[in-house]
Amino acid sequence: MDITIKEIKKDKQITKFCFYGFLKNLKFFEPFLIIFLMSIDLNLFKIGILYSIREIFIYVFEIPSGIFADNYGKKTELKICFILYIVSFILFFVGQSFLVLAVAMAFFGLGEAFRSGTHKAMIYTYLEQKDWFNYKSFVYGRTRSFSLIGSSISAFLSILFVLQLNNLRGLFILCVIPYILDFILISTYPDNLNERFETKFSFNKFFYNSFKQLKKVSYDKNIIKIITSSSLFEAIFRSIKDYIQPILQTIILTSSITLFSTVNTDDTLKISLAVIYGMIYILSSTASRNVYKLNKYKASSSIMNIYFDILALVFILISFSMKVNAVYIVIVLYLILFLLKDSRRPLFVDVIGDFMDKKERATVLSIENQFRSLFLAVFAPIFGFIADTFSISTLFLILGVLSLIFNRFVRVPQFAKTNKEETL
Repeated sequence: MDITIKEIKKDKQITKFCFYGFLKNLKFFEPFLIIFLMSIDLNLFKIGILYSIREIFIYVFEIPSGIFADNYGKKTELKICFILYIVSFILFFVGQSFLVLAVAMAFFGLGEAFRSGTHKAMIYTYLEQKDWFNYKSFVYGRTRSFSLIGSSISAFLSILFVLQLNNLRGLFILCVIPYILDFILISTYPDNLNERFETKFSFNKFFYNSFKQLKKVSYDKNIIKIITSSSLFEAIFRSIKDYIQPILQTIILTSSITLFSTVNTDDTLKISLAVIYGMIYILSSTASRNVYKLNKYKASSSIMNIYFDILALVFILISFSMKVNAVYIVIVLYLILFLLKDSRRPLFVDVIGDFMDKKERATVLSIENQFRSLFLAVFAPIFGFIADTFSISTLFLILGVLSLIFNRFVRVPQFAKTNKEETL
């Protein structure tokens, strides 16, 4: 094993980076979010509207938050984001109306906007300080694997919580605990990772820097192509990733198939969903941790393009499997979707990392997230409408065809392998 990789694995700050993601992903409500929203008489179109509200807030505040982090401190911004998340969880816990849930989604979107890109930029900074920048694909894959382990443990723990609480709302308030712990963890990061380029906030400088950095990024065609491919892929996936919940609900309620025959139908659904999410995240963690090894055979940019076509084919197979109530095949195909998404992200970080200036990292990563939010804000209600009007299986067939077409226009440029890839 490379001596540097051994050092990275033992490094205390890298370990903190890993546990940041672990705590962040303890979202106990995740396997049941759509089921919860449907239980209060919201159809998939209205749920899509809620998702759009979240993404609109991300879209509006994404770039300003990235520029703020680059100029006035990343630690400060991350601590703000966890406060916003906690407010969102409390609103979900108490909310009874669509309006309150919309406000909760807005706060969640603000938290996402303040978080996204900022932590990755801190990782880049630390790797530069340690002269480990060529190992960014390995490091990000490792930290992301801890995040996915957190998601897996969260899913399994949610089984105990949901059966004891008999109320899905309680899962939101339980999420406050790990998010307080993450707030404390961020506070222990060294101050040199705050990396402020301004010490005093000025609205005039803020808007001037915003315009200057956005203008510079917009002229870089390579960066635009990379972030468009990544954001479109992520937006399509995130729009439908939780459709496994109504899919499994429909299959269990309309057939004799049960995954846990010793409990009632409602608990069977909850346990099945939690177990499926848990297994998905365990395998996704392994994929994220090891995807850098594919660079021995192909450049990250090439693998990103291949993944997009595989995504399209999996959508089409899910559509046909749903039509014949092939529950186990649907679950396996959904697992493949998550593996694609969670192992593609380190590839994106690897590719984009070679094209960003030091002072613009949070900004560029925020632009990618903003693109994703714009796509998702449009896709979520449209996909919900198609699913309500026709069927979820029809939606997946349409998505498969469209994804094949999209990838013809947003293919990541093929770059030569970097020295980093040769090192690994």
